[in-house]
Amino acid sequence: MSSEYRTGREGEFTYRGHTLDELQEMSIEDIAELLPARQRRTIKRGLTTEQQKLRETVRNADPQETANDPIRTHLRDMPILPSFVEKTIAVYNGQSFERVRIEPEMIGHYLGEFQLTRTSVEHGQAGIGATRSSKFVPLK
Repeated sequence: MSSEYRTGREGEFTYRGHTLDELQEMSIEDIAELLPARQRRTIKRGLTTEQQKLRETVRNADPQETANDPIRTHLRDMPILPSFVEKTIAVYNGQSFERVRIEPEMIGHYLGEFQLTRTSVEHGQAGIGATRSSKFVPLK
């Protein structure tokens, strides 16, 4: 576990010395001061209109409703804010929208970090028309 996330008494989550309730009551400028440099710079320069719209949509959404019908977005570069916690967001990975349930430990990361865009490739045997040398499959 990294030093910025800690569990206090009774296993309560804290982010840089602030509980989740305190973080949710803070203004976005105060939250930006606690975030890592890249996310802080994103907020200081101003969120784009799409990011602001997503922020408002997520803030006003009910966690139970998002579990059944997640909020869909292409914004992989949106920093995860305390108001996103316990909500489900469907993030686009280039092919489809994949569900991501936001946990308190995700605060300060980007949405795209939790939805990979590349899959691992497992090569099979050479296909029809392959050269003689590429058809060689070593025996283990």
